[in-house]
Amino acid sequence: MGSRRAGEWSLSFEFFPPKTDEGRTKLRQARARLAGLQPEFFSVTFGAGGSTREGTYETVREIQESGEIPAAPHLSCVGTSRAEIARMLAAYQAIGVRRLVALRGDLPSGMVERGDFSHADELVAFIREETGDWFHIEVAAYPEFHPEAVSASADIGHFAGKIAAGADRAITQYFFNADAYFRFVEWCQRLGIRVDVVPGIMPIVNYRQLARFSDGCGAEIPRWLRWRLEDLSDDVQALRAFGVEVVSDLCERLLAGGAPGLHFYTLNMAAPSLAICENLGVPAAAE
Repeated sequence: MGSRRAGEWSLSFEFFPPKTDEGRTKLRQARARLAGLQPEFFSVTFGAGGSTREGTYETVREIQESGEIPAAPHLSCVGTSRAEIARMLAAYQAIGVRRLVALRGDLPSGMVERGDFSHADELVAFIREETGDWFHIEVAAYPEFHPEAVSASADIGHFAGKIAAGADRAITQYFFNADAYFRFVEWCQRLGIRVDVVPGIMPIVNYRQLARFSDGCGAEIPRWLRWRLEDLSDDVQALRAFGVEVVSDLCERLLAGGAPGLHFYTLNMAAPSLAICENLGVPAAAE
């Protein structure tokens, strides 16, 4: 498989805010290992309705203050006010954050108040109004379409709205069908949407967890892959080795087809992403 040359394609990793001291230690260890791959940034998720708001900020601040890899906090607009978003933007500016991932987000179970924003394009526009060009803004894209979309055309229309509002680049929901990504990018180009769309990559480490995530977010696990993972679900080592092979092949095809980079959903683990990147020929910095 081909190796990454400087500036050829980007690499980034996503974490979620840990809730325990043990989790924080594990995340620091994962970050240290993945930093050796010299990614463009580490992103940090923001729970539904802002449920991990403080944890997101603290994790971002620790990453940012380490001075190794820039941090990119997620901002979710559902359940938040304009004043709350403005405070968060100011707090991130104060610690030198220059990149955000702007999302609509989901309402937590039982919450009915949506806040001051209905969609991510409104959040992107507000960030630009408040901070100008300070932040590089990433938004979400859905090659297999958002699970709440009423039609394919409506869904890509929502995506176009986020770009028109001032987003710089997109990161996709994870997928296992490269053709879905290529068709989505081709459609964007026909519509005059001229931003990079970076594939989101989910390493396969636990079949039941992956199936649950996929059922919830609309990411399709192809039938052949689902059945093979079911067969291997009781053999952790065999499943993970097979998962690395499958996802490495997916990444290789995406990069060969012109994908501008890869964004890994790490689940706060380093080993699966490292194994895939090794197959792709990504050089790790010497320890």
